[in-house]
Amino acid sequence: MSTEVHEIEVGGVRVQIVRKTIKNLHLGVYPPSGRVRVAAPSGVSDDAIRIAVVRRLGWIKRQRAKFLGQPRQSERAMVAGESHYFLGRRYRLRVVVDQGAGRVQLRGGMLELHLRRGATARDRERMLLAWYRQQIRTLVPQLLDRWQPVLGVQVADWRIKRMKTKWGSCNAKAHRIWLNLELAKKPVRCLEYLVVHELAHLAEPGHNSRFIAIMDTHMPKWRARRAELNATPLGHDSWND
Repeated sequence: MSTEVHEIEVGGVRVQIVRKTIKNLHLGVYPPSGRVRVAAPSGVSDDAIRIAVVRRLGWIKRQRAKFLGQPRQSERAMVAGESHYFLGRRYRLRVVVDQGAGRVQLRGGMLELHLRRGATARDRERMLLAWYRQQIRTLVPQLLDRWQPVLGVQVADWRIKRMKTKWGSCNAKAHRIWLNLELAKKPVRCLEYLVVHELAHLAEPGHNSRFIAIMDTHMPKWRARRAELNATPLGHDSWND
């Protein structure tokens, strides 16, 4: 499926336009930042899309305000006693001076960072992010093994990165999926929903009725999981630099 992507501005709102070989125009507002995206048939002009967006501008702004109004964690200073999340649970940070190799350890309700004396806040952050990344790398293969046979698809490659506006993405042509590192902080069921969502795009690249039917068939409560993911506290903006 050939695609063409560019942006326009309507009423002060940036709108991403994706032209595809589809029949109908689809407009969506996506978490976590309220990104506006229009998937349009190849023959629909920018002017026609602009009119469609103007007609729904009030709804778009209400959706964006809802996403942008979600609670966010305060900026992380990486100091003892600070709250951090892992798989949907809140932990208090404990910094432990250790002469051995740096490591992260969960102990009760504490998330312990073991580092050498003199480690900076940035050193602590890097260690925690690396640990989050490793946890996702451990969890995702299990989810892929479970869901690929169910959906009848096979991913060629999957990767983790820090994303500002998406929880995940899929390159259907390359059979590659990306997952937001922020997902390490969310409940496993939310991570599972994202994996299934992106795998479903290998069978259907668009967010059309076929895609929804795939999700409804294989994960009937996917909307509840999506709502839970979008309702959980987002990381401070610096997390997504």
